[in-house]
Amino acid sequence: MPQHLLSPEGNFPPAGLGRRLAAIFYDALLCIALLMVTTLVYKLVWMACVGEAKLRQLSESGALDGDPLLSTILLVTLWAFFARFWTHAGQTLGMQVWGIRVQNADGTAISLWQALLRFTAAIASWLCIGLGFFWSLLDQQKRSWHDRCSGTQLVRIPKRKRSL
Repeated sequence: MPQHLLSPEGNFPPAGLGRRLAAIFYDALLCIALLMVTTLVYKLVWMACVGEAKLRQLSESGALDGDPLLSTILLVTLWAFFARFWTHAGQTLGMQVWGIRVQNADGTAISLWQALLRFTAAIASWLCIGLGFFWSLLDQQKRSWHDRCSGTQLVRIPKRKRSL
């Protein structure tokens, strides 16, 4: 499937670590809310299936601690959140606020496969105490591990002029 050009078009400078972290913080707040709602829906479905009393008993006994199905659903939900934004407009809501965008070198939107690689490598970056993000301070093109792994780049785009 051919990728579409993102707007605005142009050759933009790479985004720095500060903007990346600011966008991550903003998106983290949104993701926390998304995960809370997803968990609520999951628990409501469980309650509809087994009943409130049984669900309470399972919860109090610790049987639901570390639920692998819930963990998988939450991980897929997070990936879907990022994949949707990255593959369509190149920006999550936090990235929009901070004027950065993920794209291919030719200015096109990234693919679902690239989004999966980027998401997975970003998790690895966090698991290594953020080392993958700080790598952008050493890279000449300011690329982090997940930029390099997915063949993408994070660029700083100009603010759009508002017309009256």
